[in-house]
Amino acid sequence: MIDHAVLKPTQTERDVVDACTLALRWHIASVCVKPFYVPVTARLLKDSGVLTSTVIGFPHGGQSPEVKVATATTALHDGATELDMVINIGALIDKDYATIEREVALVVGLAHASEAQVKVILETGYLDDAQKAIAAQIAAAAGADYVKTSTGFGPEGATVEDVRLLRQVVGPDMGVKASGGIRTLDDALAMIGAGATRLGTSSTGEILMELRKRRGEV
Repeated sequence: MIDHAVLKPTQTERDVVDACTLALRWHIASVCVKPFYVPVTARLLKDSGVLTSTVIGFPHGGQSPEVKVATATTALHDGATELDMVINIGALIDKDYATIEREVALVVGLAHASEAQVKVILETGYLDDAQKAIAAQIAAAAGADYVKTSTGFGPEGATVEDVRLLRQVVGPDMGVKASGGIRTLDDALAMIGAGATRLGTSSTGEILMELRKRRGEV
């Protein structure tokens, strides 16, 4: 259920290599990297069952739909199989829902044609509950595979309340990803209990070691 994030501005190829080693050790869901590092990540994870994910429009979502499509096209060509896409936050707040609908539909269509999945990042820390619900409804209607709370670089990370709200809005079948501020096993379990089906964190090793200790495995 874990996407291990390697997205900090200062993180290098060495960090990506270390992340892939960690991912292969624990057999997590994916390693999420900046678009530049998709080729090396895809190569290191090839045939492992651990997916290569990357970010589109990160972290503020302010690019045009065409730029997001171009980034997604390159990422898919380079080997990404999951795209975590930030919506245009300003357009949502402006109630320019047509722009959100268009950008999500374009990226989802492109990804699904390549048998890849899309997680739509709402950046919930900037939004009220009504805006969160509208954005989630748009993502679901466009065929996205997940709604995701946060980039981890906004004013607030994932909260149990937001995960619960998103699960209520999208129903039982769509994925919900909690991301931002998940640093402990208890954090992770709280998000899962609220309805998350995927977790974004850079504390993967610590969380899974804590799980092993709690199970008495170490």
